[in-house]
Amino acid sequence: MTFPTSFRERIVLYALLTSLTSISIDALLPGLRQIGTDLGVRPPLSTQHVISLFILGMAFGELLLGPLSDAMGRKRALVLGLGVYAVGTVVALVAGSLEMVILGRFLQGVGVSGPKIATRAMIRDQFEGDAMARVMSFMFTLFILVPMLAPTLAQGIIAVGGWRSVFAVYLAAAGLLGLWLVMRQPETLAKDKRIPFRPRLLVSNGRRILANRRVTLLILATGLVFGAQLLYLSTAADLFFDAYGIGQTFPLYFALLAAGIGLASFLNAKLVQRFGSEAMARYGFLGLATAGLAMLVVSASWAGRPPLTVLMVLGFAAFFAIGVLFGNLNAMAMRSLGQVAGLGASLIASGSSLIATLFAIAMGAFYDGTTLNLSAGFFVAGISALVLSEIAVRADASPVEAVR
Repeated sequence: MTFPTSFRERIVLYALLTSLTSISIDALLPGLRQIGTDLGVRPPLSTQHVISLFILGMAFGELLLGPLSDAMGRKRALVLGLGVYAVGTVVALVAGSLEMVILGRFLQGVGVSGPKIATRAMIRDQFEGDAMARVMSFMFTLFILVPMLAPTLAQGIIAVGGWRSVFAVYLAAAGLLGLWLVMRQPETLAKDKRIPFRPRLLVSNGRRILANRRVTLLILATGLVFGAQLLYLSTAADLFFDAYGIGQTFPLYFALLAAGIGLASFLNAKLVQRFGSEAMARYGFLGLATAGLAMLVVSASWAGRPPLTVLMVLGFAAFFAIGVLFGNLNAMAMRSLGQVAGLGASLIASGSSLIATLFAIAMGAFYDGTTLNLSAGFFVAGISALVLSEIAVRADASPVEAVR
């Protein structure tokens, strides 16, 4: 039975469901080295793939669960996603090899797309204008806090129960959120507004979206920026330990760099109305490329191990640039979607996740225990995405017409 929910309760539920994505990435970072030690690492797999292939799973899930939420309702799609997430969590929890952990993580990524996509759709179903801005402001506040706090809390959990205890927490969280959703959240998409799941129609509209040069180039640019962040997430725990001997205090340094994204997102919300998203994105690309190049130069000067203070300053600058880019790139890509905004949002999320995974895996293969790899990743992503974006904004911005 579903009971009426207050505005505040709904927003807290949506925020927690959405944050499951960030928690699933950030909370596991302090345990990556322990996973590698306990299960062994055999090429071509490494503990980097525990993060990167989670994102690959999201790429598939986002592509499927977006249209499903339009066809079967938000609530059912969300419950389906949580169910797949729980299955993946159990696989990783009982895994006896790194391969099985990675399989579980892939399934987690597919499943977490349900809360990520369907929750956004629920918000769009219920709120408009100032009310939607209020909801998104609350979500934004949580997004700043999650990457800053999750590794610290997880490190305490790992110290008590080992890395598998993190997956036990994931399973408990999915179960509690699923129960809360089923008992308290009504369906937000009326049956007469649902769109039948027709593969041929989806393929036809998908082709039209991807044939739009502006949208496709911005998907590539977004994927490269996300890939730079994913490269850091995949190698950060090893990098801080290998280059600086930092283990127990790693979550503190992680939180300091994550604050760069939060600060940039906050300032961008105030500045974008003055300068416009295209100009802000251009500044972000230049900032990311410049920070990456500076980091590369100092890394080469200190044999791949620059002073920690220098790394933190340049890393903060790079993440500040990434924080500026995320909101603006998504808005720029969505501008040309018109009647196919729902499917387009899924393609943007899925496509950028796929590009990010490929970029992080390719660049991560060159990790050598120094900062050179990360520096090169920031620079390559920044300069390449800048070129793609400049070409994209000169392309036709006419709305994509839907096939019905």
